[in-house]
Order: sequence, then C-alpha cells, then structure tokens
Amino acid sequence: MCRSIKQLRNTEIPATEEEIRAAALQFVRKVSGYRKPSKVNEAAFERAVDEVAEATTKLLKNLPQAIKLDESVLLMNQAKRE
Repeated sequence: MCRSIKQLRNTEIPATEEEIRAAALQFVRKVSGYRKPSKVNEAAFERAVDEVAEATTKLLKNLPQAIKLDESVLLMNQAKRE
C-alpha cells in the first residue's frame, strides 16, 4: 500500500480537489512504477491520474455519511490543512 495516500473520507471536512488529485497521483505512481513518466508515457500517465481522481470523487460522493470520527482526530486533520 502506498503510505503517502491519506484517507479522504471524512464526514466533517470533505476532501478537496487538490487532496483527491494528490492521492490519485500517488496511486498511479505506485501502479505504474514511475515517479515521473517519460514524454512518451506522459499523456497516458496524466489521463490515468485524471480518471482515478474522477472515480475517487464519485466514490466519496456516493458513500453514506455514517462514519463518526473522534473530535480530536477532526481537529488534528483541520490543523494539518491550515
């Protein structure tokens, strides 16, 4: 598992587009084995990042909001984003 991909599902503070794209980029890097693709592979790499980000956005919008997080975790996450 890619350790730098953080959990994005949170009922109190929704993930930003930037956070979703960063997670998609890390996923595609892990799967492809490229930190930065060559010029030949760049278009396919970027398209994959876009598609993973789109799928992630859809998933987060469609998940039920039944999860409840500890208030201290929420405050910690909020502080990280500021």
